[in-house]
Amino acid sequence: MCVSGDIHRKVSVVPRPPLALRRHLPSFWLIATLGGVAALCGYAYWWEQQLPDRLREAASRGDLQACLHYGEQLAALRWLDREAPIEKAICRRGQAEIAWQAGDSVQALNLQSQLVNSNVGSEEQRQKDRSRLRQWRDTLRKRALEQFRAGDLDKALITLQPLEKKGQRPGTQLSDSLRETWNRNKVDHERLKDRVERQQWWEALSLLNQLDHPWWQNHALPLRRQVEEAIQNLRDQQEHHSHGALPAHTVDPGRLNAAVEDRLASGMDPWSAFVAGCADLGGVLVEEGPESLCKVKRP
Repeated sequence: MCVSGDIHRKVSVVPRPPLALRRHLPSFWLIATLGGVAALCGYAYWWEQQLPDRLREAASRGDLQACLHYGEQLAALRWLDREAPIEKAICRRGQAEIAWQAGDSVQALNLQSQLVNSNVGSEEQRQKDRSRLRQWRDTLRKRALEQFRAGDLDKALITLQPLEKKGQRPGTQLSDSLRETWNRNKVDHERLKDRVERQQWWEALSLLNQLDHPWWQNHALPLRRQVEEAIQNLRDQQEHHSHGALPAHTVDPGRLNAAVEDRLASGMDPWSAFVAGCADLGGVLVEEGPESLCKVKRP
């Protein structure tokens, strides 16, 4: 007689490994790990022994890129502080020259600096390497200054980038000096235009003489001609007044002119010379419209 609902399930039981086997499992994995590390170290040592020959072969066939590649691998694999091979220095020297001729000054200076710091080769060769590095640096500085004088500040700053180290104190690098000079001349030029618009000719002449950048000096030439013509007209008017009627209480123009010229001869800037010359004659500076007049002090 069959009884419905009776279900017979088969349960498979995996036998546990023997105790001795379980004890040996950690040792197995330890041995396997150490074996893998030893194999990797052995391969690295073998590859290190192969690299010098590969490096020399690349140097002999003129493959400078492969030579540098093998040289970097050799430096990374060597745990002992051994001297870098001569072939690597030759490849680095050649690659630096190629980069310099191609206009890649960043790569050229980087490779040449590594070459100088490696101290590989004879004393004569190391001296030549140091001399070349100095020459390239000087060339970049001169090029940057030429670009700066021509009015291209941005290009000059880009040229200087390979020479300047990050993290240096602000204001100590050549690029900082170039920016300061450019911005100062730019501000003086803006002030100059303002003085010309207000017809303050002596102040304008003083600002013109403060411009010390060739590009800004050339840029201000139209304003200089305008200022010098205006000052000459003022001198002509003063000469005319010396033979006719002068504005009330105005200092004698001839004496004032002589006093101003004396101050200019002593190295004073034009506007300061005008103010000092007026004071020398007992006058006081008065603004009347667009003109600055030197009038006698009233008792």
